[in-house]
Amino acid sequence: MSIRDVYIVDAVRTPIGKFGGALSSVRPDDLAAHVVKALVDRSPDLDPARVDDVYFGDANGAGEDNRDVARMAVLLAGLPTSVPGVTVNRLCGSGLEAVVQAARAIALGDASVAIAGGVESMSRAPWVLQKPERAFPAGHQQLHSTTLGWRMTNPRMPAEWTVALGEGAELVADKHALTREAQDAFALASHRKAAEAWAKGLYDDEVVPYPGVELARDECIRDDTSPEALARLKPSFRPDGGTVTAGNASPLNDGAAALLLVDEEGLRATGREPLARIRASAVTGIEPQLFGLGPVEAVRKALAKAGRGFGDLTTFELNEAFAAQALGCLAEWPELDPAVVNPRGGAIAIGHPLGASGARLAGAVAHQLAAAGSGTGLAALCIGVGQGLALVLER
Repeated sequence: MSIRDVYIVDAVRTPIGKFGGALSSVRPDDLAAHVVKALVDRSPDLDPARVDDVYFGDANGAGEDNRDVARMAVLLAGLPTSVPGVTVNRLCGSGLEAVVQAARAIALGDASVAIAGGVESMSRAPWVLQKPERAFPAGHQQLHSTTLGWRMTNPRMPAEWTVALGEGAELVADKHALTREAQDAFALASHRKAAEAWAKGLYDDEVVPYPGVELARDECIRDDTSPEALARLKPSFRPDGGTVTAGNASPLNDGAAALLLVDEEGLRATGREPLARIRASAVTGIEPQLFGLGPVEAVRKALAKAGRGFGDLTTFELNEAFAAQALGCLAEWPELDPAVVNPRGGAIAIGHPLGASGARLAGAVAHQLAAAGSGTGLAALCIGVGQGLALVLER
């Protein structure tokens, strides 16, 4: 059996909304449907009935994104009912996992045309209440927020594995002696690069605003932030001597992203030139509390599969869950030129809607490679509970 080449024809995303912000009134299944419809509309020569499957990442899935949000997106977007959909969950890597699974199906000949993406509404993530173990329990029942992080944790898990995500970032900062000043400087650069990219129109080709919502740009970008403003913020997880703050961590967000993947036959059906070709992917595991360093080995493994090295990279979209996490990874890749990392800003400024972020990163790399005309790009994320996921693209 021959392995087919897999191409990314197009990639779109919503502007990323802040927690409780402009997109907080929009259901996650509607966000997902919006990017699916926009993606299909942008390839008018492609019969929507030719889409073999829709893969969508979704990290929480406890609210309006329940019952297979990928299939709901297909139906709400007006695609033929013959188009199936599957929802995947690899926490923060869910959107990129959707891309990997769609690409794998095409490479193996199980599909010719597929849509892959991700969605998250952290604003609308519900509170959940466990069923009592017996009827009419005496005492109180605990409500759990499904917005972010551990909940209903299995008591058999070692305590060091289940620390808060921010404490995990502090552990990475400890490991690599990352100062508060270095983390704040990284965060400031993220905001400045994102603001500049928007001002230059570099996101115009990929961002599709949600109709009826006044949000034309990623909502968390702070054009006016400064070293002084960031320095005034108090540590969020270690009151005494901590380095991780709200200013050098990614915010809570809402958004969706989607990509159109095809083989050679599917490419002809679209009548379009591809943005990029998928070369390789890799996933790895690490100690859960050190989840921030999850991309380190995943990136090395993906590059090795692709027969490429750090010096071959034209662009590298590394998710900025925390400045400490991103800087910790960069410290373990001394051969990487940091100038190619997140050239248009990262998640600290743009936002991190969990299930959508991986798809956003893959789409960003594809658009950047198309703009450059050639090159090798990489998308990677750390993943809560200790995993890393990476994808190599080429043009």
